Amino acid sequence: MEGIYLGDLPRHDPMFDYLKHTVFPQYGSNCSEGIRVFSTNGSNAVYIYEDRKSCRKVVGKFFYSGGNQNWKDAQKHLDREYCNIRKISTYLREYHYIARVLGRNDSLNCLLVVEYCSGEPLDRIIMRSIGNKDPGLLKQKLGALADFFAAVHNHSAEKTKVDFDIVCGYFEKLLAELKELLRDAEVKWFRELKSRWHRDPAMWQDCRVLVHGDATPSNFFFGDGKYVISFDMERVRMADRCFDVGRMAGELQHFFLRTLHDRSRAEEFISHFLREYTTFFPDREKAFASITHRIPFYMGTTLLRIARNSYLDYAYRRKLLESAEKCLRRA
Repeated sequence: MEGIYLGDLPRHDPMFDYLKHTVFPQYGSNCSEGIRVFSTNGSNAVYIYEDRKSCRKVVGKFFYSGGNQNWKDAQKHLDREYCNIRKISTYLREYHYIARVLGRNDSLNCLLVVEYCSGEPLDRIIMRSIGNKDPGLLKQKLGALADFFAAVHNHSAEKTKVDFDIVCGYFEKLLAELKELLRDAEVKWFRELKSRWHRDPAMWQDCRVLVHGDATPSNFFFGDGKYVISFDMERVRMADRCFDVGRMAGELQHFFLRTLHDRSRAEEFISHFLREYTTFFPDREKAFASITHRIPFYMGTTLLRIARNSYLDYAYRRKLLESAEKCLRRA
């Protein structure tokens, strides 16, 4: 996680006192020479704070931004991420890691402070693998990520079956957000495809597991071997395991489509990822068949989700819609 230097945190800022007296002492730092502040690319107000003397860093995430935002809603989001970090950590293997909570302070705009963790983000690894024509690099890290997901999913599994209606509701939300990009006939066709999946008994038959909920490449860092670090636990919940593995598969397809203009180039990596994931099941082939049957819906939904981003050019967003449609009709 890297950031842009913004300057020093003013000593009269209440945030300075909180970091100096509550957070940094956990590292044996006293902030005697001040605290640097760095911005990040987080979707919320996320900053990196560095003690000038020890160079120790922490990450602060503010859930309340003022304006028309509801304070109680911000507190609920803070509570959710705070609890989710503790919950998901109980299911990890010794070589997986979730950034540890160092403090929370509701009075400071619903602040959560967690460890600063070093590692290489998966989005950078994907681009390095493509640029250097090194498929082994990406496959190795996808194997580690599959291990991470399998540990969380399999150890948290419940007897309760998944509720596919929830995902279909999210699908409808995406269509509404894409209304300026989709023609009426296309919206109708996407809804027809969704209905076909909704009628498929397989989409309702797996048990619920704890999912990360925002399994994008930027939320996973990697170290040596199988070392995986994850962030952003706000969307952790019980759902179909394909919500995580399908989103990651869709993200992989997006990277190869955008970089090499060929979504099929992602297939060997998606297949490897799923094969590695299903090694942790008693019947690997049965699990692989079940997941590969369901996963196109979640991949298509992911591509629709990415297509919402207005920073992408119109032609590429249309390509994402075409790829989503092909996934949804299993083409």
